[in-house]
Amino acid sequence: MPREAHNLTHDDIMPMADYANERRERRKAVTEMKKNRRVHIGPDATAYFESYDTMWHQIHEMLFIEQGGDEQIEDELRAYNPLIPNGRELVATLMFEIDEPERRAKFLAGLGGVEETVSLSVNGGKIMAVPEDDVDRTTAEGKASSIQFLHFSFTDAQAEAFKQPGAEVVLAIGHDAYGHMVKFPEAVRAALARDFD
Repeated sequence: MPREAHNLTHDDIMPMADYANERRERRKAVTEMKKNRRVHIGPDATAYFESYDTMWHQIHEMLFIEQGGDEQIEDELRAYNPLIPNGRELVATLMFEIDEPERRAKFLAGLGGVEETVSLSVNGGKIMAVPEDDVDRTTAEGKASSIQFLHFSFTDAQAEAFKQPGAEVVLAIGHDAYGHMVKFPEAVRAALARDFD
């Protein structure tokens, strides 16, 4: 896996021929790593916590699949670099995963503003999520996107508390239409603790 860092550059991008040779092994390694970087919140939501490694993999997959060449690299770096934690934050992709189209449409239509109700608490101290500001993910009609990108900014003290083995970490969604919370398993807390400098 690539080095720890807060941003990817052109220098971090492998030639696609080389990536193709290693793709199977790299995908397997990332799948294994992601097991301790996700939590389910209630029946329909999952938070996937991003990192330098997950974004490195995502960019390479996009370049490999779309075959856009050098012209595509800058767009992918611009899109995915903001989702790499900056050393004092956690960054999550929150997905509402409902297979049935009718139920999904009805559910999302009543979920507007959900991105403003997500919080993470460490030993009882609450950190509100800040949505990625690349695009508004709630429409004027109150419909939410099924994918939300969220930043949780920590103080030094909160980051130190998070790093402590056994710390109680709870992720919560407080929307009227979807109120659920989950306590992080210790393996998830330990994996995410490495995102802090």
